[in-house]
Formats: sequence, C-alpha cells, structure tokens
Amino acid sequence: MCSGSEQELGVLEQHLEAVRQRSFVGREEELGVLTDALRGSRSVLYVHGPGGVGKTALLRRFAQQAAALGRQVTTLDGRTLDPTPVAFEAQAAPVLAGERAVLVIDTFERIQGLEGWLRERFLPRLPLGALVVVAGRVPPDVMWTADPGWSEALHVLLLRDLAPADAAALLEARGVADELRGPLLAFAGGHPLALSLGAAVATKDSRASARWRPSQDVVATLLDQLVGEVPSPTHRHALEVCAHAYMTTEDLLREILPEDASSLFTWLRRLPFVESSPRGLFPHDVVREVLEADLRWRDPQGYAAMHERISNYLAAQTRAAPDAFVLGAVGSLFYLHRAVGSTSEFNSWRGDGEAYEDAFRPTETEALVRMAAEVENEASATAVAYWTARQPEAFRLYRRAETGELVGFCSWLRLYEPSEEEAALDPIVATAWANARALAPLRPGEHLAVGRTWVRPEYRGMSPVQDLIQWRSIGYCLRADRMAWSFMAMRSDDPMRDYLRHYDMHDVGEHAWLGDTEYALYAHDWRAAPAQAWLDRLNRLLLGDPQDVQALPGPALAVLSQAEFGDAVRKALRHLSRSGELAASPLTRCRIVTDDSEPDPARALRRILEQAVDDVRRDPRADKLHRALSMTFLRGAPTQEVAAERLGLPFTTYRRHLASGIERVCEDLWHREIYGAAKG
Repeated sequence: MCSGSEQELGVLEQHLEAVRQRSFVGREEELGVLTDALRGSRSVLYVHGPGGVGKTALLRRFAQQAAALGRQVTTLDGRTLDPTPVAFEAQAAPVLAGERAVLVIDTFERIQGLEGWLRERFLPRLPLGALVVVAGRVPPDVMWTADPGWSEALHVLLLRDLAPADAAALLEARGVADELRGPLLAFAGGHPLALSLGAAVATKDSRASARWRPSQDVVATLLDQLVGEVPSPTHRHALEVCAHAYMTTEDLLREILPEDASSLFTWLRRLPFVESSPRGLFPHDVVREVLEADLRWRDPQGYAAMHERISNYLAAQTRAAPDAFVLGAVGSLFYLHRAVGSTSEFNSWRGDGEAYEDAFRPTETEALVRMAAEVENEASATAVAYWTARQPEAFRLYRRAETGELVGFCSWLRLYEPSEEEAALDPIVATAWANARALAPLRPGEHLAVGRTWVRPEYRGMSPVQDLIQWRSIGYCLRADRMAWSFMAMRSDDPMRDYLRHYDMHDVGEHAWLGDTEYALYAHDWRAAPAQAWLDRLNRLLLGDPQDVQALPGPALAVLSQAEFGDAVRKALRHLSRSGELAASPLTRCRIVTDDSEPDPARALRRILEQAVDDVRRDPRADKLHRALSMTFLRGAPTQEVAAERLGLPFTTYRRHLASGIERVCEDLWHREIYGAAKG
C-alpha cells in the first residue's frame, strides 16, 4: 500500500507527463523511424545532436509508445551511471533477457568511453527482437560504419532543430503571446531548449514586447546547457571567434591565436554543435547567439578587440582575394555587423546557396535588355544596350541556383572623363558627373563609378540575390584603385535607400530621370572617407548601441586640388619648426598623413616633409636643388639671404634652385597623395 506522499508523487508525475505531452510538437519523421525499429527493422538506433535540441523529449515520447505496445522499457541516463562495463551491464540486464525488451540510453556523451565496449561486447549479445536506442551529443564512432556487420542492424539519426511551423506551435503550446513570437523565433530559431527558456521568461515579463531580447540569466543557462565546460580560456576564446565569424578556418584562428591554431581548429570541429562546410566551421545558431551575447555583456573591451582583429583580417582578404572569392570575403566581413539592425534587414546570408553570380556574355545582351524593360522601362533598357557594348566587363548576372533562371543583374561603370555621347544616352551618368563637379571634382588619375541594379520584384529587399549584388558593389569599393566617387542609382520606391544612408552613402543633390522614373544618386567620396575609414565607422556603429541607426561621423579627409595641395606644401615647409602651424595645415587631413602610422598628425607631417626633402638628393642631377632645400628648411638658416650666402651662391641662383626644389617636393608628395606610393 502506498503512503500519502507516494500517492501525491504519483499524481505530480502524471501531471508532469501530461504537460510534457501537450508541449511536444513535431518530430513525426523521427518518431516514424523509431516506431519502425520497434517492428524489427533495426536492432540499434543511434540518435545524436547538439545539447537542447530535444533528444530527451524524443526518447521520452518513444518510451511511452514502446510501453503502450507492451514492450518492456528500461531507461538509463549517462549522467547517473558509473562509466564502467560492470555498472552498465547491471543496469541494462533486462534487455538481454527478453526479445521484446527495449533499452533507452540518454546523455550517452557522459559515458562515451564505453562506446567501443558497447559495440564489440555488449550489443552483439542482444536477443533478436530486442532494441537499444542510444542518444548523445557526439556522433557514433566511424568504426560502426566501417564494420559491414552493423550496416543492417544500426540506424544513425541526426536530430536537428524543429521546422519553423513546429517551432511556432511550441510557442503557442507554451502560451506565448502573438507579438512575442517573432523575436523569440528570431533568437531561438527552431532550437527547443532556447524556445522553451525564452518562452518561460517572456510570458512572465509584463514589459516584454516585439523588441524582446534574452536576459543574461537565459544566456547563462543556455551556455551551461549547450556548451558546458571548456578545457581552457584559450579554447573559450577560439569558440568566441567561431561564434563571431561567419565561417572559421584554421587561417583565421592563426590570425587571432597563432600559437594553438591547429589544435584549436581540430577541437572545434569535433564539438557536437559545430558543423563543417566547404568554407570552414560554423556553430549552431543558438550557440552562436548566446556566446556573442555573453561576451559582449561580460567583456565589452575583449569583444571589441576580437572584432577588430577579425574585421582587419577579412578586410585584407577582401582586398587581396581573386575575383571569384570576393563575394564570400565581403559576405563574411558584413556578417560581423549582423547585430546592426539595417544590416540584418538587408542581408540574408543565403546568397551562395539559393542564387549565384554569373559572368556576362555578349550573347545575353538581349535577355538583359528585355529584363531592364520589364522591371523598369524602355529608357533603362536603352542604357543597358549601350553599356553592355561599351563596358561589358561592368555587368554581372544573378541566377537561381535551382533552375539557372536569370533573376537580376547589376552594372558598375568606371568613368574617367565626361562624354557628351554617354551623357546623351544615359541621364544617370550625366547626373553623376554633374554632382561630382559641383561637390568635389575629380583630380588627375581618378575616376568615378556608377552602380545600378535590375532585379525581379520578388527578389527586392532582403533576398539571396540582393546579398550577392550588394557584396559585389562593396567589393568594388573596397578594392578600387583611385576611385574618387561612387554613385548608386536608386528608384524612389527602392527599399534599400534608407539602408544606403545608414552606410554613409547619401542623396547628394541633383536627381536623374529615365523615362518617367526618377532616380536619386547615393554617393560616397572615397577620398574624404576612404575604405578603411568607412570600415572603421561601421565598427564604431557595431560596438556602440546596435539599435542606434543614426550615421556616426567619421574623420573626413581633405580633398584638395593639385594647386591647393601645392600651396599647402609650400606653407608647411616655411613653418616646418612650428608644431601649431603644422597641426592646422590641411595636409594633416590628406592621405599622405592619415595613412601614416604616427598618431600625431603634426609630427607625421614634419617627418614626411623632411623625408621628401631628403629624397630629392636621390637624383644626382638634383643635388643643387637638395642643397637649397636643406639649407632653407632643415638646417635653420634665419633668412633666404643667409642661406644663399652659406651655400656660396648668388641670391638669384639660390632662389631658382629653391623654387625648383620646392616644385620637386610638391610633385612627389602629390603623386603619393593620388597614387598612394612614392614616385619612382
């Protein structure tokens, strides 16, 4: 006879099981596999998947079904078992005694050391008809599949996240309000544990809204359940790098953790919540999010330092990558900024799976012209026909991976000087030149770029096609040589206009009309804010408040004409010993100074000018010019008359040498400003 407390426990147990039954959703396919095994299709089922993915719930439901069919079920938990053959066999003995016995082993990763003994010594003794179900985080050892004897007896089942409909059903079963389901699904995806924990917290929070984010308690609980203990702080750091980067390679780890990259990469790829792809390793989405949230909260400075190093590595990859790899490099770089609202709104990171980029071939001109007319108008089609003949290399095509169907294309025109013919054929190009002349004209050797896109309506906004197009455009910008301006032509109804403003590309003035369609030209002056400054601004935006959508100002460079630049050099040479005057020089905001490693602009400018004077003597024919420059600006002659006297030169000869030397310095520094290198 049961005592009162035992009866109460039984009632509570029944209540718990009833709640679990109501909360269990989906898994029809997996339950079908398990049910087939009960009919004798297999002797051993091995279920594996990351922590919290629902293995225990699935095993519990299966055990109920097996018991309902009259099978004798024994359930073991690796967390409570002594990991020895003797202890295991004592607990699992019933399965060896009956043909209808079922043994369920949960949390097998805690006793993973028994796997070889289980396969070689215990399981072969099973009576025909008995069934063993093993579930753990770690996939089965390759020796299972290497042994042909197990090919018919074993079935391996990888348990993944719930499908979207099942994830939504779980939240409904947990009583989550409609307005909270969106942010919960965005955070947890189909991960059952993350959904359940989020639901438990959100339903009790009266202030929860559509902006809900997981609390640190939820993050800490998930970290403990999903990741657990790691061997060392270095391993934790490798895991944080893997969570922050889109894909992690051994090369990337070597950049951040040079001493242990190989062993850390091997460790990462063996983790149950880390998957492999042709481009590297990536963690389960929920693991990624909780690791990110934890590090940003726990160590903001460490997070910022890690982000900066990964960003610099990927930016260098973007600049150096062969053309075929540019899209992947830019996509990985942008993925670092996914926490910024506008970036997540217009990047799906599905481009390389659902769509692909293709080269333009002249035989496809007609298809592009036809699409331009369909998605825009005849005037746009006329411009496409003109430019495909004039700059065919400017065009890239985008196709659906499944069918090869053309769904969009883009162009990136490089223009070096205005052309009346081009302006007459394409008002967008004419307007770009007009805006550039009005704001900051091009200097010798520079060019401007005009980007345009044509995309079928169903792929506008966030889509895999738009991913690839914008990554290609950013790749052009980050890899450009001597590009002064970039202009992106956008229709008034294009949803990406606000997105471009957010990334420091602005409607700068005059608009263009093609047919009856108005286009704004979103521009960026890459001389005033070059590629690295542009990336630094994105980093500041990420590392500040991710919800802040206001443009953060960056250090604007001075864009001087050659005459203005020469005047500034002459003035700076005259004031070479005066730090205050040098600090006020517009040259301190020019490329020759901002690219220098010296943090003090005045000190950097003085050293650059002194070096430029010294470089003049490398030309044996310019020795007289160098002597005049050195005596006047480096050796402290109080007046030009004194300098001429010390050089033993007539004053007019000295002045001629000095003027020629100054022009040589101006010319050399201008070459560095425009081309980024000393003149050879």
